[in-house]
Formats: sequence, C-alpha cells, structure tokens
Amino acid sequence: MNPAMLAALLSLVLFLGMLGCLELGRRLGRRRMEADPEGVKSGTGPVDSAIFALLGLLIAFTYSSASTRFEVRRQLIVQEANNIGTAYLRLDLVPPAPRAELQQLFREYVDSRLATYARLDDIDAARAEYDRSVEMQGRIWSLAIEAARSVQSPAPMQLLVPSLNDMFDIANSRRAAMMMHQPPIIFGMLIAVALCGAVLAGHSLSTGRARSWIHIAAFGAVTAVTLYVILDLEFPRYGLIRIDEMDQLLVNVRASFG
Repeated sequence: MNPAMLAALLSLVLFLGMLGCLELGRRLGRRRMEADPEGVKSGTGPVDSAIFALLGLLIAFTYSSASTRFEVRRQLIVQEANNIGTAYLRLDLVPPAPRAELQQLFREYVDSRLATYARLDDIDAARAEYDRSVEMQGRIWSLAIEAARSVQSPAPMQLLVPSLNDMFDIANSRRAAMMMHQPPIIFGMLIAVALCGAVLAGHSLSTGRARSWIHIAAFGAVTAVTLYVILDLEFPRYGLIRIDEMDQLLVNVRASFG
C-alpha cells in the first residue's frame, strides 16, 4: 500500500478508535458513578497523569526522530548535487576523447538518479532505475580509471578518483536513508497508549450529564492528525510533506552539463 494512503488509513482508524474508547470510558465512568458517587474520581489523578505523560513522550520522540530523518534526507540531496558537480568539473583532468564519453555518461547518470526518485510510486520501476544507475557507476569508474592511467600526471588519480568515490557513496547513503524508519512497534505502542488515554479521558468526562462533543472530537482529531504528520515525515516522497523540491538542485547540476 502507498505510504501516504497507509498514513491516512491509520490516522482515520486511530480517530474512530479514540471516539469509541472515549465513549467506552464515559460509560464505565457513569457505571462507577452510580455504584460509588463519592469515589469515582478518587485516586485516579496519578494514573491519568502517568498515561498522558507517556503519550506525550511517545509523540515527542517519534516526531523528533521523523523530523531529524527528514532533514538528513534533504542534506543528502544537497551533498549529492555538490559531489556530482565536483566530479564533473574534475573530468577536465583527463584527455579529450575519454572526457567526452565520461561527460555523456554523467548526463545519463544524473537523469537516472532523478528518475529513480520520480518513479517511487511504482517501486519496481524505481528499483530498476536504481539498478541502472549502479550499472552506470561501474561504467564511469572503469572509463575514468583507464583515462587517469593514460595521463602522466598524478592529478587525475589524486583528484578525480576520490570525487567519483564520493559521488557513488552518497547514492548508497541516500538509499539507506530512504529505508530508515521508526520501528513499527513504536507506532503500535503510540496508538495503544493513545487509545488507553482515550478511555481514561472518557472516564473523566463521565461526571457531566451530557457528552462534551468538542472535547471528544478535539482530543481524537488532534491525536490522529499528529500521527498522520509523523508518518508523513517518515515518507516524504508520498504524502503532503515532500522533499521533491530539493531535486531541483540535481536538475540544476544536470542543466550545467549542457
């Protein structure tokens, strides 16, 4: 399932689940009030505080982690654009004949890198494009090494080869960053604690004769929207929060190649 659809589905399920748990808590509270009017609120404060503190901690932890990974992915795009641009400039160190071929391979390589992330809606196509870029890395490396060895000066080996290493390494780093996410059990725990908190909140709201719909709806909606934002940050190529605009840096690098 598309991560954006999964995030929306989980958020909706959490919202509806919290409404149900709030109602369950209210009914349990009303039942206890009828059995023990004086003790319905006795000793519940510390338990409520502990559960809601844990919920707040989980939300803060998951949001902070997702936000950090989002920023790392942005920085890796900047780094890849810089590395490719530097490596391309250092092609001037090799003779004209292999240089022209390497420059063409660079153009195709950047096009492939852009296509890899543009096709993520079709994961098979994205993987095929990534494999193609890896194959092109091998071709660039072989040709660059051959061209560097044909030059009497050590400059190509000292300058061009390390820049190619950096260019290839950052592609792997970006792939690894895309695969790094919060363990699912953390989100499961967050949802479980939120539902438990909803039961306790419903129990606290049971002292009123009528339901406080504004509190019920607000608590459920705010928690569900927060979960959606966190999940959206985890998958910034699919939902409302995106890093696609950062790809313009690679587009600009590609344009500079002519």
